[in-house]
Amino acid sequence: MIVPTPRAAMLALVAAPAALALGVVMPGGWALAVIWVMGIALLVLIDGMLASGARGPIAVAAPAAVPVGSAVTLVPEMAGAVRLDFAADVSEPLVREGGFRYRAARRGTARIERIWARARGPLGLGAWQRSRPADIAIRVTPDIAGVRETAMRQRLNGPQFGQRMRIEAGEGQEFQALTGFQPGMARRTIDWKASARHAALLAREYRTERDNPIVLAVDAGRTMAEPVGGVPRVDRAVSAALLAAFVALKSGDRARLFAFDSKPRVDSGSVSGPRAFARLHAHAAEIDYGAEETNFTLGLTLLDQRLDRRSLIVLFTEFSDPTAAELMLAAAGRLLRRHRLLFVLFHDEELIAYTDARPDTADDVTRANVAATLLRERRIVVERLKRQGIDVIEAAPGDAPLALVERYLQMRERP
Repeated sequence: MIVPTPRAAMLALVAAPAALALGVVMPGGWALAVIWVMGIALLVLIDGMLASGARGPIAVAAPAAVPVGSAVTLVPEMAGAVRLDFAADVSEPLVREGGFRYRAARRGTARIERIWARARGPLGLGAWQRSRPADIAIRVTPDIAGVRETAMRQRLNGPQFGQRMRIEAGEGQEFQALTGFQPGMARRTIDWKASARHAALLAREYRTERDNPIVLAVDAGRTMAEPVGGVPRVDRAVSAALLAAFVALKSGDRARLFAFDSKPRVDSGSVSGPRAFARLHAHAAEIDYGAEETNFTLGLTLLDQRLDRRSLIVLFTEFSDPTAAELMLAAAGRLLRRHRLLFVLFHDEELIAYTDARPDTADDVTRANVAATLLRERRIVVERLKRQGIDVIEAAPGDAPLALVERYLQMRERP
């Protein structure tokens, strides 16, 4: 199929004012404009026939899988300019940024349904265009890029001066032996009664336990599907959960991935050993973007029934109204009777930006007041969680995964 280019269209449009001017000067001069347009059309036809770049096989190179939030570049495998028209059957996970550059905005599977190829002729007036159906799938998976490297670095190196975050002797929970107190040991490890009996300063050494259960519960409801920093909250929660799970499995603990919205959706069961990380990754890919309100009462109650021993439950969630927060607080209080709870919340950068921005119009003032009210209600709920004895992590989306790992290791090694 031969189509005109923008250059040919502009040359054809020149004929309109020329025909008007000739019609005023010479009544029969408008025929020259018609001849001009017909000449352009003939050149378009000839130029399109000379174009050969789009007559070969049409193909596009695309990655089979990409992590969520990453950039995707489609490479045409033929001469000429290629235009792509694709559709994704799961929430359109690919978003076009320009040219052949796309961004994986959500998890799911994107499909390129049709490929259009167009090659210009030597004159740039005509182009040969054709298309063919395609069935190219691009899976957008949870982001685990750098999980192993980051997890091992955080597990072995402390936050300051290279101090180890995880110390086998002196930082566990199970008593191992008494040893002489040495400079650099924490004073809380001193056993004063034993020191008085032996007339020497003695300290307790503890052994770090293994096989501790950790449950990574992800709220996959409507609120968690909203973006923060350009990526949905649930995707950021899944990435942070996978990082914590990798550290837990490497440390000898048992990990479990649980997701729920109006009802439980994904439950990996309790797994152990580094090789089980692939199983958790596969279950994480099944966590969908929920459009329903989260039922904390049902989800957390069923989770409690499925756990047969005291566990550390890390809950990634978000609350948008006081009513949902009240139900969440009630369900968390019942769960706290048997387990340890850690809530992970992401800073709402959009609301913070509204409150910090300088208002220029009445609408800006209204948005700032609403944002300040929502942030105040959020702080009230967080304080109520802390008063119940629940640990809370509030961090920026990019800092939350490492903050979670550090807090998990601290809670794991201290009762």
